[in-house]
Amino acid sequence: MNGVRAVVIGASAGGVTALFTVLGGLPVGFSVPVLCVLHLPDNRHSQLAAVLQRRLHQPVHEAQDKEPLRAGHIYVAGPGYHLSVERDFTVSLSQEPPVHFSRPAIDYLFMSAADAYGDSLLGVLLTGANEDGAQGLAYIKNNGGRTIVQDPRDAQVALMPEAALALHQPDHILSLSGIEQLLAALEPCAC
Repeated sequence: MNGVRAVVIGASAGGVTALFTVLGGLPVGFSVPVLCVLHLPDNRHSQLAAVLQRRLHQPVHEAQDKEPLRAGHIYVAGPGYHLSVERDFTVSLSQEPPVHFSRPAIDYLFMSAADAYGDSLLGVLLTGANEDGAQGLAYIKNNGGRTIVQDPRDAQVALMPEAALALHQPDHILSLSGIEQLLAALEPCAC
């Protein structure tokens, strides 16, 4: 898959294990920024970035407001804030109302990233127990981006992938290991 300038990933129930798998195969020198939203309770500090950093080769950190996106970095949404991408490719955090009872919400990230990156965005929706991410993934596809949905038969909780498949036909329906292999083989946009 050529021409990708950014990857956005959304997950909920079962998402930590899924993220370990799909991000675990990224090669050293991987040069595309990856932004992740995992549904988190908003009343406590998240250790997600630290947990991922211990197992992955790329730099992982919790996204900070107005931070410019850097090649090869993995950004995770913190609790209580929506994560979005501005048109100048910086991160924005906000406390808009929850979407699908979630803040951070996957749809919020996916739609903003599609507006910023257009056809050079890759969206990935993984395991989860609600419909967050389905509309955002369809929005990415409608803006020319590419989309991947975890095979519901492979998901710890199939509701989120099934909701995405009910709204649009993604470019790929893959197991976690298939998603890992596709991400590891990404060739960044030369633009």
